[in-house]
Amino acid sequence: MIFKPLIRIVVFLGLVALPVSALANQNTVSGQPLAVVGFGDSLMSGFELPVQDSFPAQLEKALKDKGINVTIANAGVAGETTTDAVSRLDWSVPEGTGLVILEFGANDALRGISPEISEKNLAEIIEKLQQRKVQVILAGMLAPPNMGGDYEDKFNAIFPRLAQKYNVPLYPFFMEGVAAQKSLQLEDGMHPNTQGVAKMVEGFLPVIEKTIASKSSSDSPNASQ
Repeated sequence: MIFKPLIRIVVFLGLVALPVSALANQNTVSGQPLAVVGFGDSLMSGFELPVQDSFPAQLEKALKDKGINVTIANAGVAGETTTDAVSRLDWSVPEGTGLVILEFGANDALRGISPEISEKNLAEIIEKLQQRKVQVILAGMLAPPNMGGDYEDKFNAIFPRLAQKYNVPLYPFFMEGVAAQKSLQLEDGMHPNTQGVAKMVEGFLPVIEKTIASKSSSDSPNASQ
């Protein structure tokens, strides 16, 4: 997956992180960590990397270093498409999960799967999770330019449209800062190395921090008072 330079996408959610003290107080009633699931493909699973270097593991550490009480389960499976994701959603996201990082689409684009199918699958996943009262962060993907301009335009529009429709936070491009950077990729030129994952985590942190803070506020017993 070699991508052309990105045109910056304006995220409908601001990316200003709230104070760490506010985040650290999430789940103060139960005292239990917020259960997060990283639900995705090889970019989530940590393809050819040690377990501790995967995106979920590095993100969990980064959040805990900020005093945020979370556990992040790695539910990434290499090679999967959005259709595969629909079929395993129920057992990949167990009861008690509070937040899902939804990251699929790269393999759909590489295989030339119709963007309409990808969008339908992702919409179904988001709807099912929202029915279960699980917060979703949508990790966006961009189509490789060799798929052609028409496919690229249709595919790239999926993620902002879904984020707006379902009112979920969007991280526009999961590989931001890593795509086309050889020093941050494995030899295959497609997957991030350990340093690449760290770069991805750095970019993703403001989005998940804000989401956790917002969720904590809405879950508070005083939120409706």
